[in-house]
Amino acid sequence: MFVVAFAGAYWLGRIRAAQPGSTWTPRDIDNLVFYGAVGAILGGRLGWVLFYGLEYEAHDPLRALRVWQGGMSFHGGLAGTIVALVLFARRNGRRVADVFDFAAPLPAVGLFSVRVANFINGELWGKPTDVPWAFVYNKVPRHASQLYEAILEGLVLGTILWVFTSRPRPRLAPSGAFLLGYGLIRFAIEFVRVPDDNRGYLLFGWVTEGQLLSLPMIIAGIALLVIAYRRAVPSGNAVPAVSL
Repeated sequence: MFVVAFAGAYWLGRIRAAQPGSTWTPRDIDNLVFYGAVGAILGGRLGWVLFYGLEYEAHDPLRALRVWQGGMSFHGGLAGTIVALVLFARRNGRRVADVFDFAAPLPAVGLFSVRVANFINGELWGKPTDVPWAFVYNKVPRHASQLYEAILEGLVLGTILWVFTSRPRPRLAPSGAFLLGYGLIRFAIEFVRVPDDNRGYLLFGWVTEGQLLSLPMIIAGIALLVIAYRRAVPSGNAVPAVSL
């Protein structure tokens, strides 16, 4: 599913780069996806170790190297991707904000496919429920929180971001929209998702690790949107229109 995710980002990036007035070339997309893939994988693994797996590492220091046993964190992957895109921007003479904005709608396929993989693997299940669309897992009807995330994070948020970025937006607005949208969706779904066994609820008997990690995304997303529309600086991802 990670291969599907990166192929999807490459496909969407090529489509967007081919639009009239785009300052991006096919070669730019090749490099962007390569940087993003490396950052997502390394960051996702390191994030899981730091946010969810320190207890395992204390007893088994080599656990982090056994990638076939699973363990990836979205928030860690996001941090790794941010670092990778900063390096890409500097090596290619682009503004970091423009790179972030261009990349904002590209993870849509990956967000969908990876959550479908969670469902197929029988992991990250939701809480017990009696709703008619529940899935029976280990003889207990549960929310299919993986599919909720696939639909909301991948299809719904991805579509919103794709439409939003189809027209020139102020610099940092697409980045802010991504952070705010994902943060809100993830924060909400955590209410029906069972927290990791080794973490449980961290505050007040209902706040999860995922919610604590999503809260900064929400705050940062709102801040970037406010800054973007107050400054109204044109994006460098499109050639400025020439007025006659």
